[in-house]
Amino acid sequence: MADLLALKQALETLSLGESLQYVAEHYNQVVFSSSFGQEDQVITDAIFKNNPTKAPLNIRVFTLDTGRLFQETYELMDSTKTKYNQQFETYFPNTAKVEALVKEKGFNSFYYSVENRKECCFIRKIEPLKRALAGAEIWITGLRSEQSDNRAGMEIVEWDEANKVIKFNPLIHWTYDEVLAYLKENKVPDNPLHRKGFISIGCAPCTRAIAEGEHPRAGRWWWEASQKECGLHAS
Repeated sequence: MADLLALKQALETLSLGESLQYVAEHYNQVVFSSSFGQEDQVITDAIFKNNPTKAPLNIRVFTLDTGRLFQETYELMDSTKTKYNQQFETYFPNTAKVEALVKEKGFNSFYYSVENRKECCFIRKIEPLKRALAGAEIWITGLRSEQSDNRAGMEIVEWDEANKVIKFNPLIHWTYDEVLAYLKENKVPDNPLHRKGFISIGCAPCTRAIAEGEHPRAGRWWWEASQKECGLHAS
């Protein structure tokens, strides 16, 4: 896609703040999905303080509440809203679908098979995401290439066929040390669980701390041998 290539070339030469401002000015419907991980907190900070003397960038920020997040994640949501004096849209799973899943398979069906786990992820995350992305032209994510094998080949700009949207990954080439340095330098709040070995944080029943030397995504769905993806960012 010629337009996609042109956008990629334009963004690759810009800083994080400049790239966010570029998409906000050139596209009408720009959205950012935050799970309140460290990468997402970097982008949140850049969005809300990019124009300190003006209105925030024209980027809609939303999050997915699966109903099974850590308490620390909820506390970070509130502290982030307070710090930037901004509101985020929150999308929840379809109540009837969650009720049907629990009635048929119980609360912890995801432990018993990859198919069950993906079913739970679809109901609690993917379906709400599709509602959140409806009508969007640009979807900003906090993906980094070193997070997983699936993400290693991703580029700064891609076409997401599943959601019919341009996906913009401004941190795709950042290292984890660069993320930590940004958080420290800009005094950005993050989840205290990160200091307890929880590098990648998702739903509480599906996330454990990792040991030194383990892959950053090893703590996600640790009981199964999979690509450690829920389907939100399928390659």
